[in-house]
Amino acid sequence: MTNRLAQSQSLYLRKHAENPIDWWPWCDEAIATARATHRPIFLSIGYSSCHWCTVMEGEAFSDGAIADYMNEHFLPIKVDREERPDIDSIYMQTLQMMTGQGGWPLNVFLSPDDLLPFYGGTYFPLEPRYGRPGFFQVLQAIRNFFDTETEKLSTVKEKILAQLQQVSRLQASGSLADSQLRQGLDYSAGILSSRDTGPSFPMIPYALAALRGDRLSGDDTEYDARELCYQRGLSLALGGIYDHVAGGFHRYTVDATWTVPHFEKMLYDNGQIVEYLADLWAAGLQEPAFEQAIAGTVDWLKREMLAEPGFFYAAQDADSFVTPEQVEPEEGAFYVWSYEELAQFLAPEDLDALESQPFTISPPGNFEGQNVLQRLTPGALLPAAKTALGKLFTVRYGAPPEQVSRFAPARDRQDATQTTWPGRIPPVTDTKMIAAWNSLMISGLARAAAVFQQPDYLTLASQTAQFILDHQWVGDRFHRLNYEGQAAVLAQSEDYALFIKALIDVHQGAIALDPTAATPWLEQAIAVQAEFDEFLWSIELGGYYNTDARDDLVVRERSFEDNATPSANGIAIANLMRLFLLTENLDYLDRAEQGLTAFAPAMVQAPRACPTLFAALDWFRNPTLVRTQPELIPALAAAYHPTTIYQVAPHLPEGAVGMVCQGLSCKALASDAQMLLDQLQHIERRSP
Repeated sequence: MTNRLAQSQSLYLRKHAENPIDWWPWCDEAIATARATHRPIFLSIGYSSCHWCTVMEGEAFSDGAIADYMNEHFLPIKVDREERPDIDSIYMQTLQMMTGQGGWPLNVFLSPDDLLPFYGGTYFPLEPRYGRPGFFQVLQAIRNFFDTETEKLSTVKEKILAQLQQVSRLQASGSLADSQLRQGLDYSAGILSSRDTGPSFPMIPYALAALRGDRLSGDDTEYDARELCYQRGLSLALGGIYDHVAGGFHRYTVDATWTVPHFEKMLYDNGQIVEYLADLWAAGLQEPAFEQAIAGTVDWLKREMLAEPGFFYAAQDADSFVTPEQVEPEEGAFYVWSYEELAQFLAPEDLDALESQPFTISPPGNFEGQNVLQRLTPGALLPAAKTALGKLFTVRYGAPPEQVSRFAPARDRQDATQTTWPGRIPPVTDTKMIAAWNSLMISGLARAAAVFQQPDYLTLASQTAQFILDHQWVGDRFHRLNYEGQAAVLAQSEDYALFIKALIDVHQGAIALDPTAATPWLEQAIAVQAEFDEFLWSIELGGYYNTDARDDLVVRERSFEDNATPSANGIAIANLMRLFLLTENLDYLDRAEQGLTAFAPAMVQAPRACPTLFAALDWFRNPTLVRTQPELIPALAAAYHPTTIYQVAPHLPEGAVGMVCQGLSCKALASDAQMLLDQLQHIERRSP
């Protein structure tokens, strides 16, 4: 027997279709039913590749007694956070207000009349453990509270609503001080310098902001931003977070040594990391492992994540089956190796090559008796080690790398366990298209194309951008998702902002590879920006709303914080500055200034929360346009000039090679390439 979620397009929702819980999707009918029956709403939010979401689905949500109680006393609603980040953002914020922390699965209890939360948590075990109460006991206590503590319930909700409104109505408070840019970028370097003992996340918005700050650093700077950024790159490219056998980056590591990953692979992480590693290379930190990790990730994308229509899938699960008969999948099973397996599949000289490279390999292993491969030293990967990794690839995929150009995804649990795979059973792939995440990957590929002069990377980025342009508009509105050729869900601010950035990045990548070729990307970016401004710009407050006004949302947010993906408003303001430089349209400059003014209080009070806004402030303070001869652009674009954009100069006076302009003024015409570069570097290294 299945529930309502069986007909959902979302893989995450369908994973709960056989639960005995009478799940509803988020919809007007569900909310109306909760109100009519006076039942509190149990709202559970997660995503398909979330490990603890999978655990809770197999435990508490599959338990008959819990389901009976839930169905009688609550109205249960399931939401895929990747479909509705606007809902997720509001209730994640409220969970953090109530408990001081967040995460997925996100489980909150809402009053049906106003949809305000009054209790919440993340993973609830079936029975009491891990210092957490059993889920059945939680449900009983919550229903009793809802029925008997009316006054306390109102007080909790009023406090939550007041805090939400305070954040959403953030008032502009004037311009930022001149010192704020450097302080904000230095703050990001400080974040990278922290030596926590807990999990290690890529935190790319902070790394990108810290790298920007390096050129503005003075003798009084507390942190060596360049070294911190380089070390973050090494942790990513050498650590267990990178799949050394087949490419691509996992979500994070559960330790501080970058060794054991949480094994899901998310498209958004990979796009950001590719762009970051390319920027490190452009900045002169040309570690061979960076180039290799980018190339390996592109191979993984083309092999496992690229749909034939030309977009990238969303994610791959952390868990997979060892045998088709298993009841539940195992975390990391597709990726890890026992020492006995390594000795079985590799010749002694191959195993020696990996151990001497060196990789972390030992009989006891580093993850539940298994080995997660992690490199301990930088440098080029030796041929013998490449050969050994190729043999492990063959075990995993059933054929050597050169014979596996495309690997069909396992689309769901049944597909994974009932298909005959030539190697190991792969994790399930969430095959939906998410515009924002594809845009992050487009930007990463376009940047790597320019830095490494790789036309194949740009081709991959361009075809994905074209897919979005061709398929994600219904009527006159941009849409966020695509399921099997059908666009769905109106685009949100992160979709607009990141896709406009992607279009500008592809435009710049195309110029870097062929400065004389005509491309449509800038005109498309201008058109999408106009739609973004029309529907989501806040005339009253400045900045962009997350989504259209909706009756089923408690507040209409203008998010400014960076999370797993960068802040939409930070990206949007930087886009406005880049469009201003490329078009000389002062309306873009004015809107960028309004946006920064709107979020100035947050940047002053909570610099930890918004590194991408400080990157936007860098663009606003140091906007640079280089108009030059076509032959000079490839080398300039391959270097690190973080607030610079390039145009081919159609007509230059005799004896001039180009012009460097900052904002509304230009330097003297440059008579040679060195003079132009000197002017550019002088602008970049001035005090902010």
